[in-house]
Amino acid sequence: MMFSIPGLKVVSLTDAAAERIGQIMAQANGDAPALGLRVGVKKGGCAGMEYTFDIARAVEKGDEVVTEKGATVIVDAKAVLFLLGTELDFRTDRFSSTFVFNNPNQVSACGCGESVEIKPRGEGALAAS
Repeated sequence: MMFSIPGLKVVSLTDAAAERIGQIMAQANGDAPALGLRVGVKKGGCAGMEYTFDIARAVEKGDEVVTEKGATVIVDAKAVLFLLGTELDFRTDRFSSTFVFNNPNQVSACGCGESVEIKPRGEGALAAS
């Protein structure tokens, strides 16, 4: 499935994110080959939603496959509307290294940075559970 709004990608990657995804894929072990980094969202945390990552070994029905700068991200079908237009970055500072979601659909985040409130594109705000 290819979700599209003219001029808007589901997810785009910075150079740093693409490089880190490449490193993760090079180290991925398992019975089936790693196809890319699966990105999604799930209910949780004090703000209502959390971003998720996993090694994708298959593309499921409705998933969005984004290949950019030599890296592949597979957006879980249930997360497409939450991540539409998101730029995925990777940042390293003195104390941490982390993926950063520059998500135009994000309404707020908790103080610890572990969870977010996301307003899905074309739907009402997602209530925290």
